[in-house]
Amino acid sequence: MQDSRTSPEPHLQFPGRGVDIESASVAELRRAMAAGELTATALTRHYLDRMAEVNPVLHAVIEVLPDALSQAAASDVAQAAGEPRGPLEGIPVLVKDNVQVVGAPTTAGSPALLGACPPDAFIVSRLRAAGAVILAKANLSEWANFRSTHSTSGWSTLGGQTANPYALDRNPSGSSAGSAAGVSAGLAPLAVGTETDGSIVSPSSACGVVGLKPTLGLVSRSGIVPLSLAQDTAGPMAASVADAAALLSVLAAADPDDSAPDHPGSSIDYTAFLDPASLEGARIGIWRAGTAGAGGATVALLDAAVDCLRKLGAIVVDPVELPDIEKVTEPEFEALEYEFKHEMNSYLACLAKYADGTVTALPGSLADLIEFNDQRAATVLARFDQEIFHAAQATSGDLTDPLYLELRGAASLLARTAVEAPVLEYQLDAVFSLTSNPAWLTDYVLGDHSVFGTSRPGAVSGWPTISVPFGNVHGLPVGVSFLGPRFSEPRLLALAYAFEQATGARRAPMLPPTIPE
Repeated sequence: MQDSRTSPEPHLQFPGRGVDIESASVAELRRAMAAGELTATALTRHYLDRMAEVNPVLHAVIEVLPDALSQAAASDVAQAAGEPRGPLEGIPVLVKDNVQVVGAPTTAGSPALLGACPPDAFIVSRLRAAGAVILAKANLSEWANFRSTHSTSGWSTLGGQTANPYALDRNPSGSSAGSAAGVSAGLAPLAVGTETDGSIVSPSSACGVVGLKPTLGLVSRSGIVPLSLAQDTAGPMAASVADAAALLSVLAAADPDDSAPDHPGSSIDYTAFLDPASLEGARIGIWRAGTAGAGGATVALLDAAVDCLRKLGAIVVDPVELPDIEKVTEPEFEALEYEFKHEMNSYLACLAKYADGTVTALPGSLADLIEFNDQRAATVLARFDQEIFHAAQATSGDLTDPLYLELRGAASLLARTAVEAPVLEYQLDAVFSLTSNPAWLTDYVLGDHSVFGTSRPGAVSGWPTISVPFGNVHGLPVGVSFLGPRFSEPRLLALAYAFEQATGARRAPMLPPTIPE
């Protein structure tokens, strides 16, 4: 992050003694602005100062938007005129650096894309129309963690290693590492992440924030560096369920170029569904097999969470099985290799028209990208190699290839059958589980040390999943997930909100160098 793009001023004292920036919700910040107790400029400066303070050790942000304060000033003008543009007027937002934003490169963490200036992604245009301040580009696992089987989550060539705010030597998970760590550490109230399989919910769990992986097709992917259009989606990340719902209300608009045919529409206010009594009578199935291998302290958290559900009036079915879900992994990954080659070749071909001519020519294909990395191996391949790139390049990349169709068909059918079976049998509102294991130590020798994760059923079936902070193991956060049918976001947000309000589990991180003794 360049020094010239951070605010040199000390933390501002905000007018209006009732405004506690660090704990205020988006709704409270908006009310403070409407009452004249807070300006968007002051709020934006606060977050810029916070970045200058902690990003040198956190590495959650790759680049601050050079016009962030100008955006904030425009919000103040709109607010002063009594004409706020939308529900996020003046609210700063971090955007993952695989989502196109005018004013900053969109790199997926790689120097290969520095020479392009593409237009705003569809969802960024939605954020701007809602009055949001696009504050900065968030760091990520380079190429959305689809480069190496021995990768280290949260690391990119351009952004370095994102740290976990609860212990800086621990991993934030990925690939939306900077989005999760940034919200957790108070660099912004909201962030946009993306997920193919686990990349929103897993870092949300590890960094103690709320993350929603929406139904496939609810949120546009136009203008986002792709991995697989069979699974990719953007989604909200925030410190609370209410804030995630507010962001989803803006993101979840029908895009004529990229939306599901049965999209529910663009004018849903997801905050309207939040009800602290929503778990009363709700039918919740507990998926325990997904946490196989977890340690005793982690399993105890699941037991405690289930007790909370019962106390809140839920009808608990414990356990439920997701039949043959373990069989999804192999066909999913092999299908992703085909999809990545196809989507990357298409994206890079389209990106060529936005080359700015100031740096080395943009790669035009996955093969060019592999060559680019090989030529800069001392930096780009310093931490891990690109064997997934090579495996993807070795496929035909043809999405009409019979072998590809067999792989994707098998993965999709297995996943849909697995999630539908318990929901139909027990008439469930949601399937409940731990999201993932506590954060592991960042390790550049062996790579990530993931013990378990429960994202795959939602990722491959296209069903939505929301992760909410619940407890901790040795001070490291662990989240719980609610998984539900397509377009059940209103119900899932309501259930997650009720659980969050009753448990009040989230604690702000202190950025210690390691786990306190």
